[in-house]
Amino acid sequence: MIKAVIFDLDGLLVDTETVCYQILRDILAEFGYPFPLEEYTRDYSGKPEDINAARLIQTHRLPWTVEEGLERIFAMELQRHAQGVALKPGAKELLAYLRETGRGVAMASSSLRERALNLLDQHHITDYFQHFVFAGEVERGKPAPDVFLKACEKLGRTPADCLVLEDSEAGIQAAHAAGVPVICVPDLKTPDRRFLAMTAAVCPSLDRVIPYLDLGGAPLAGT
Repeated sequence: MIKAVIFDLDGLLVDTETVCYQILRDILAEFGYPFPLEEYTRDYSGKPEDINAARLIQTHRLPWTVEEGLERIFAMELQRHAQGVALKPGAKELLAYLRETGRGVAMASSSLRERALNLLDQHHITDYFQHFVFAGEVERGKPAPDVFLKACEKLGRTPADCLVLEDSEAGIQAAHAAGVPVICVPDLKTPDRRFLAMTAAVCPSLDRVIPYLDLGGAPLAGT
């Protein structure tokens, strides 16, 4: 039986991937470049902002250093987040179910603490989480397993007793390396099949994780 669930944040619980795409699209529009969603999904989705800034600047020959690009991206992100970021479908239903069934709930994210908590506070769901692991608390980020092992430690559970919910290839790989069963809830980009092979199931939305838990971690039909 799964005794605790560990959530990713970006693209899994909140729709920050769409915001990130819109920011990069708007930056390139200033320089007269189109930026189709297909390009973002293929080359940028699920990657750290410093890597994305470097790629954007190099690919489109923008007149910025990476540091200048990041400064612009962070400023635009702060403004967009203040306007509100949508919660992913099924999130509140799943969180309520986990509380009702007495399971532990943690978050393991590469985000900074203040940024993450602000996003959760927008939707009044911070109190659903008993533990958090954020950037800087572990030596290695995803796809290394450190962040999920740390979350298991805080929850007081073994990896086998926990379940990770992820949307990205790096997150799936990290959970698999940690020995924690993982369900993929795809965002803009569906992970490659070699990463999906590492998952216990693939669900179209967060509320569809509930039947998996009701079945005691048994595979879902059609996954």
